[in-house]
Order: sequence, then C-alpha cells, then structure tokens
Amino acid sequence: MTADYAGNPLSPMDDYPIHQVAEPIRRVATSDRNFYDRYYFNCYPSAESDLFLIIGLGQYPNLGVTDAFAVLRRGDDHIVVRGSAALGHDRAVSTVGPFRVEVLEGLQRLRVVLEPGDYDLSFDLTFDGAIPATLEPRHFRRQLERVTFDTSRFVQTGTWAGELTIDGQSRPVTPDTWRGNRDRSWGVRPVGESEPPGRRAVDGIQNFFWIYSVMQFDDYSVSVILQEDELGRRIVEEAVRIWPDADREPEWLGRPEHELKFEPGTRDVTSASLSFHRPTGEVVTVTCDLLVPNYIGIGTGYGLEADWRHGMWQGELVVQGLRKRASEIEPGLRMFCPVDNLTRFRLEDGGETVVGTGLFEVAAIGPHARYGFDSFTDTAS
Repeated sequence: MTADYAGNPLSPMDDYPIHQVAEPIRRVATSDRNFYDRYYFNCYPSAESDLFLIIGLGQYPNLGVTDAFAVLRRGDDHIVVRGSAALGHDRAVSTVGPFRVEVLEGLQRLRVVLEPGDYDLSFDLTFDGAIPATLEPRHFRRQLERVTFDTSRFVQTGTWAGELTIDGQSRPVTPDTWRGNRDRSWGVRPVGESEPPGRRAVDGIQNFFWIYSVMQFDDYSVSVILQEDELGRRIVEEAVRIWPDADREPEWLGRPEHELKFEPGTRDVTSASLSFHRPTGEVVTVTCDLLVPNYIGIGTGYGLEADWRHGMWQGELVVQGLRKRASEIEPGLRMFCPVDNLTRFRLEDGGETVVGTGLFEVAAIGPHARYGFDSFTDTAS
C-alpha cells in the first residue's frame, strides 16, 4: 500500500457533501474483500468492421488494488494491454499507469486514454452519451449464506471521437460512424486471488448462465439483462427500450426469452434470438447476427488466468501487453469465457422492423438444463 493511504485515509473527495456512511470516502460500507467499482466501455466503427474494442478500469478498495485493461479483436488478432497498481487514498484518481478515465461531464461525456508504450495498442477516445444513463435492476445472489453478487449498474449507449492506434498505425475515430456502449457497476462480486473453497468444494460452484445485450438503433436503444441458475430460474432480468429524451420513461418490453445455437463439441454460441413477452400477448422479437466475438475473459482478468485476476495484487505498478490468435484460443478455455459479440440486431415490433448494432454478451458456464449441459465440461451435441 502507498504511504499516503496508510497514514491518512482522507482525500479531496471528503470535502464534498457526498458521504453515504460514517467513514471517509476511501472506505466503503462493507468490509467484504470482493467489493469493486468499475468502468466498462466498448467501441466499434460499424457493423461491417472486423474491429471491436473493449476497455475496463476498476478499483477494489478492500484489496488496495486498481487495475485496467483494453482488449481488441481485429480479424484474427486478440490484442490485450493490462495494468495493475496500488490504489491510493484518492479514489477520484482513475489512473492505472498509462490508462486513464476522465469524467468530462457526469453521465454524459467521458475520456478514455491508453498512452503509447511497449505494446501494440493505444488510444485517446471520448464517449458522448446518446441516451440518458439508465439504472438496471439490482443483481443479487447467495451461496451458502454468503453474498456472491450484490451489484448496481447503469448503462448508456453513445458515440466515440478521437484516435485509435494499432501496430503503430493511427486512425481517426469520428462520431458519425463510431458507436458503442458503456456501463458503470459497483458492489460485491468475486474478485482478487482465489479463496479457499471450503464447503463449496463439496456443494459445487455456482453456474453462470448470462445474457447481456445493449442494442443501439437510430431512434432508441434497448437493454436486456438476464441470468439463470442451472434449472433456468431467473436471478435477474430486464428488457427495456430507452429513448434519447430524458423526460421519457424507459419502456418495459416484456419478459425476455432466449434461443441460443451452439457449435457442436463446444459451447461457442453461433446464433441467437431474443423475444419479449408482454402480459397482453404482444411479442417483440430480435434476431441477433453475431459478427465479431471478443473473448473478454482471455488475458484481461475476468478469472481464467491464475496469475492475473481483477483485484489481484501485482505490485505497485505492472503493465503488460499480450497478443494471441483468436483462432488458437482453445475451445476448452473459451467455454469458461464470457464472450462480447459485436452484433447486428433486427427488431420486429407490431409490424415495424428496425436494424441496429451493439453488444451481445453471453456466457453458458456450468450446468444449464434447457441446453442439455449437466456439468461444467459438457459440450453441445
């Protein structure tokens, strides 16, 4: 830990009337080691591109760590830059080595920077929201009485401007064609070094069946979130249409349902559709054309590598660049990896059809009765 944190937990943020508990801002309300606070962004030039960039930066106050990553899928390239540092006393400082997130206008404009270095990727990008930042349902789950998930998150679609450099070649990023979405989430979820499983080794690890889709159309955006246990019971669900007008309430589209197709012998999702069912019997359908899969769990800290996990202590500052061929990532590894797909969406509602682009994030990890997965290692037939 840095000396300034060890000696004084106060920061400039403590001069603002924003406290939520009887502690300095540096100290969160829970002592749970798994508390986190994170930014997520994605960025792409158009549905016809083979490029999909994802960026994240998180803080873990009870672990004393902050880290960041950028992962780019371009053709068969899987390019990662990642950094980890000691978390200082001032949580308003969103910097990890060459990574930086700046809030230019709260809930509207943010600047995300990865300074050039001894790696294959850098950028200076500004996100501008196209819809109001919208709060999602609380995400809560327990195992053996311990809270494993207790998070809040908001979502926002928008446009990007700035510059992106890959392999020394820079290209302008302009808001007429570059789109994406961001989210901010905070709360409790598994982070840091692996904990001893204890009784969980007998009772089994929880499955993680998850769909998170953010669709950007010309006149509105649609956000879909759902998680199911191994029997298909819902842990969290939402499907809303969000309008650019902040005074217009998001529209509930109905109960979300899903239809996934898997590549035989794997858990790779090759096609997907969603439908939203209102009590009146009306159904909205969305066909999801999965264009560019970004294996967000490979090299970024989401838990697949034992030596690099979000919140894991790496030292005062460590920055690394990694590069792989996406086609060489083993199917046995991919099946434990959430996949963020750049996707084209075709939404049909009451005779009207609109086409948009955005994110289809999917994970089918562990047992799930509907798709015939009885264990963590079953694959599609």
